Amino acid sequence: MLGEKMQEHKVNVWLVNTGWSGGPFGVGKRMRLKYTRAMISAALNGDLNNVEYHSHPVFGVSIPSTCKGVPTELLNPRETWADKAAYDKKANQLAGLFNQNFAQYASGVSQEILDAAPSAKSTSH
Repeated sequence: MLGEKMQEHKVNVWLVNTGWSGGPFGVGKRMRLKYTRAMISAALNGDLNNVEYHSHPVFGVSIPSTCKGVPTELLNPRETWADKAAYDKKANQLAGLFNQNFAQYASGVSQEILDAAPSAKSTSH
């Protein structure tokens, strides 16, 4: 029902990184509050309505290419990691865990929801 209401009223949903950036815990740093505020302000003001986006290859979320007041490299989490291969491995690991956990709900959701699952690639451990 929530999804129907969102589509009916053309509601945008924003996922804002207020957590770690630049690496896993112990390596990365918390996102600076001024950047979080800039992202939220841009979303609420409609500033993100007319910027280019690209799709995250694993999670499928749309990432804005620019956001006023935020360094471009902070918008794509992969770009904040010095070790891109480590980021790719961690993103795929997280996607795999999500998909494994979500399997218990799969029989009760639409094909559209199933198709929106992260596309985890197997990684060696």
